[in-house]
Parts: sequence; structure tokens; C-alpha cells
Amino acid sequence: MIGLDTNVLVRAIVEDDPVQSAQAQLRLMNLSMDEPGFVPHIVLVELWWVLTRFYKYSPSQAVIPLSRLCELRNIVVQNPILVKTAIKEVTDYGADFADALIVAVARSEHCQRVETFDRQAIARAGMAPLPA
Repeated sequence: MIGLDTNVLVRAIVEDDPVQSAQAQLRLMNLSMDEPGFVPHIVLVELWWVLTRFYKYSPSQAVIPLSRLCELRNIVVQNPILVKTAIKEVTDYGADFADALIVAVARSEHCQRVETFDRQAIARAGMAPLPA
């Protein structure tokens, strides 16, 4: 398995650098089921941030490459079920992907709740306010 960094995925997706984008796309195409690429959660969170903040993708645009990564046979996404759960929270409730993934991972680890000061995460991602 080959670990993939955020910048490789960004270059392949946004095609903003002719040389690096071509290299990234070729690398992804040359991955196989015998030697797949591995994408950890932190890379997906960084990818979300870069796409939505730097490249100004809307959340509905940014979930497309994240969803596709979960479906590729030559890519192994860290716990794709949790990633898909987070994507559903983004799509259905307007949650931030990072917040939704935090909640999904915490629930998978049997946490009763995720406490935060972030009002949007409380409203949209199912987090709970810190008790007073």
C-alpha cells in the first residue's frame, strides 16, 4: 500500500499545475488492487479544507471527490463507512466535513457525545455544548 498526501489528491482533482497534476493523475491511475493507495482521515480533512477554503468549492462540490475516493478499487480510504457517514451529514444537514467526521469517529468508539464550544457544530454536526 502507498500512502497518499493531500497535495497529490489536490493536484489530481483541481488540475492547477500542469506538471504536478499530470504526475498525480498518472500515479493514481497506476495504483492497483495489489498495490493500492491509502488515504487517511486527516488527508480527507485537509482535502476538504483546501477545496472549500482555497479553491472555493461549495460543500456539494467538495463531497464529490471525497465520495469518489471511497468508491475506487485502487484506493483504500481509512474506514470508508465513517467517511460516508460524515459526507451524509454534510449533504443532509450542512455540517462541516471535519466536524461530521469527528462525530462519526467518536460514535464508532462508543462516545456518548462530542462536546464543543462551536455553535455550528452543535447545530449541524450533532455535537453537544460543554456543560456549564
